Amino acid sequence: MREAVPAPPECERVCVFGTGDLGRSLGLRLLQAGYGVVFGSRRPHSSSLIPHGAQVQGHAAAAQSAHLICIAVQREHYDFLVPLANQLKGKVLVDVSNNLRKNQYPESNGEYLQSLVPGAEVVKGFNTLSAWSLQNGPSDANRQVYICGDSVEAKQVVMAVATKLGLSALDRGSLSVARELEDFPLQLFPQWRLPLRIAIGLSAAFFFYLLIRDIIYAYATQGKDISFRIMVSLANKVCPIVSLIMLSLCYLPGVLASFLQLYRGTKYRRFPDWLDRWMLCRKQLGLLSLGFAFLHVLYTLILPIRYYLMFWVTEHTVSLIRENRTTMFDTTTAWRGDSYLSLGILGFGLYVLLGITSLPSVSNVLSWREFSFIQSKLGHLTLLLCTAHTYLYGWNRFLSSSIYKWYTPPGYMLCLVLPSVVLLLKLLLITPCVDRTITRIHQGWERGGGRSEEP
Repeated sequence: MREAVPAPPECERVCVFGTGDLGRSLGLRLLQAGYGVVFGSRRPHSSSLIPHGAQVQGHAAAAQSAHLICIAVQREHYDFLVPLANQLKGKVLVDVSNNLRKNQYPESNGEYLQSLVPGAEVVKGFNTLSAWSLQNGPSDANRQVYICGDSVEAKQVVMAVATKLGLSALDRGSLSVARELEDFPLQLFPQWRLPLRIAIGLSAAFFFYLLIRDIIYAYATQGKDISFRIMVSLANKVCPIVSLIMLSLCYLPGVLASFLQLYRGTKYRRFPDWLDRWMLCRKQLGLLSLGFAFLHVLYTLILPIRYYLMFWVTEHTVSLIRENRTTMFDTTTAWRGDSYLSLGILGFGLYVLLGITSLPSVSNVLSWREFSFIQSKLGHLTLLLCTAHTYLYGWNRFLSSSIYKWYTPPGYMLCLVLPSVVLLLKLLLITPCVDRTITRIHQGWERGGGRSEEP
C-alpha cells in the first residue's frame, strides 16, 4: 500500500498521464525539481514502479488535481482523453509523444491532440528528451528543448517548468510547427551527413587510386601478387591521407571567411549558404579526422608483428650474411626517421587535445578565449605538425622517377596540396598589415563607413 503524500498546491503540482519509461522518468525529474507529481493511470492500483513521493490516481481524478498535464502516451491511445474533455477544459496539455517514422499520420500528434480536446491548451514539448537523459540528468548537448503552441500563456507555463528542470526551452512558434519538432528525434546524424559523405568519398577515391598504383601496377608490370597488402598497408596509407585532408577542411572555411570579410570590408554581410553550412560542420569534420588518425596509429603499431615484415627482415638478414655484406649507418636517415616519428607523435597528441576540448562537457568549462586558443591556434599548429610529418615521410622521394607509377604521383603527395594551401593562406592572414585590418573589421570597422553602430 502506497503511503499518502500531502498534496501540494495545484500551481506546484504536475500531472503525468502515462506510467511507461518516459512518463516515470519525467515524473522523477519533476519530483527532484520540487513539484508534486500525480500520475494518471488506467490501472492506478497496479502501478508499482512509480517514483517514491508521487501519487497515482485514475485519469479523471488526476486531471482535476493539476493545471499542467503531460501526456506521455502514444498517439494510438489518445482516445481515452475524449471522455475527459470537460475535466481538461482550460488545462495545459504537454504532448511529449513521437512517431516511428516521418509523415506517419496526416497531421502532427500535437494537432491531433488539440482536435480531441479543443477546450485545452496543447503545447508540444520535451519530445526530444529520452527517458535515460531524464533519469541521469541531460548532458550539455541536449539541455535545449523545443516547444510550440498556440497559447502564449500556456507556453510560458511550460517554459517555466523546463527552466526549473534545468533545461533551456526555445519557443518555435505555433502548434503548426509540431510536426517539425516530432521529426527531430527521427533524424539520423543530421549534422554528420555532409562530413560522412566527404569521409566516405575521400576514402573510396584514395583506396581505389592506391589500389591501382600499388597492387594492380605490381601485378601488371612485374607479375607479383601483393594483394595481401590491401588489409593493412593500403589501409594505413588511406587513413592518414583522409585524416590530413579532413583536418585541412576544418580550417579552410575560416580562412576563406576571413578573406571574404577582407574583400567586402565588413563583417555585417552574410556568408554564402555553402560557406555557412561548411563552417557549421567543422566539429564533425574534425572528429572524423581524429578517428582516421586513430586508425593510422593503430595500423602503425601492428606493423612489426605482421608476417610479411618479419619474413622480409629475416630474409634480408640471411641474405646479408650469405653475401658477407654489411650496411653503413646513415645519420641523415636516422635524423629524418626520428624527426618524422616525433612530429607525428606531437601532432597526434594535439589532435587528441582538440577532440577532447570539442566535447560539450569540456568546452563549457573553458572561457571563449581558452577555447579559441585551443581550437584555432593549437589547431593550426596541429595541421602544421601533421603536414611536416607527411613532408618528412616523403623527404626526397619526389626526385625519383620510379615513384610515379603509370605517371601518377603517390597518394601522400596529393594529400599535401590542401594543407599546404591552407597554411600559406593562414600565413598571409597573420602578417601584421593583414591581421590589423581583420581585427578592425571584427571590432565593427567598415571600409568606407567608419565604425558600425551594430554590436
